[in-house]
Amino acid sequence: MAVSEEITTQRSSVEAWTRALAESSGSPGGGAGTGVMLGIAASLTSMVAGYSDNAGEDLLERARTLRETALRLADEDAVASKAFGAAFRLDPGPEREEAIRQASVEAAKASAVLGDHAIAAIGDLGWLAEHGNPALIADVVVAFGALRAAIAGARTNVSFDLAALAKGGTSLEEVRAEHPGLWETVGRLSGAMEQIDELTAHVDTRAAPTDAL
Repeated sequence: MAVSEEITTQRSSVEAWTRALAESSGSPGGGAGTGVMLGIAASLTSMVAGYSDNAGEDLLERARTLRETALRLADEDAVASKAFGAAFRLDPGPEREEAIRQASVEAAKASAVLGDHAIAAIGDLGWLAEHGNPALIADVVVAFGALRAAIAGARTNVSFDLAALAKGGTSLEEVRAEHPGLWETVGRLSGAMEQIDELTAHVDTRAAPTDAL
């Protein structure tokens, strides 16, 4: 999929990218923001791993690769958002309905891929929370927050896009039967959010000791 030449996570400054996000264009939008949050989580994971002598090269390499993947997915989502918007601008009729349906399915699939990458990152971050450099536990919690935001964004986007398919007499039960994998992804992402909440709570006394007073 081609990436926009104007604004991308890989070639634009943070200021320029967030300025584009602030515009009422939808490209980039929430899906791209989800990718950026995953990129932030991966970057912090990489930083903490680099400061933790016992982390190992495999963990560090996974974090570095995830950062690149997350930003690529963010840019691809921004491009997909344009196609999604174009479908809604078509004249009312069967062609418009089919275009919206296809765009919704593709958007849900893209968010599910991003969500799967985010779920896979929980284990490494959890390991660093327990065994990484204790001086960087606050950075781990920030990474957990960014990772949770990415997972929440992916979950919401997949769910919303699936619900968009329930039009013209199609029920949510029928959507679930037609797209069982995507439907199951929503549940897995919900479970992943709960897992992150538990991991964060477990290290909160170390990350924010003043709360105990």
